[in-house]
Amino acid sequence: MNIPEQLKYTSDHEWVKVDGDIATVGVTDFAQGELGDIVYVEIETEGESIDANEVFGSVEAVKTVSDLFMPVSGEIVEVNETLEDSPELVNESPYEDGWMIKIKMSDASEADGLMDASTYKEHIGA
Repeated sequence: MNIPEQLKYTSDHEWVKVDGDIATVGVTDFAQGELGDIVYVEIETEGESIDANEVFGSVEAVKTVSDLFMPVSGEIVEVNETLEDSPELVNESPYEDGWMIKIKMSDASEADGLMDASTYKEHIGA
């Protein structure tokens, strides 16, 4: 299982890559594996400011639909539109091509409260 050391993680299985005041967000390799084949990604919140732990979209897999939660508060400044036509990228490349949103963080210190890779590994029992 791939859990990159340089990323931050949430208990809801989102990963976060912080670059200045921009956070790129996607679902972890563990989450996509648990969900199975992802057939649809719905994110209609671009341009909206959303608080941490609020829903920003959803993913639909063959067996289930799962909400996506904001790891930090801020404005969604970009959505990965490639996922509209190619949702399978979340399964194939969760940390690269399968990213979901970019957030302009309203409080970058919120990212400090997220899990590091070793803590996330413990969280999922890896």
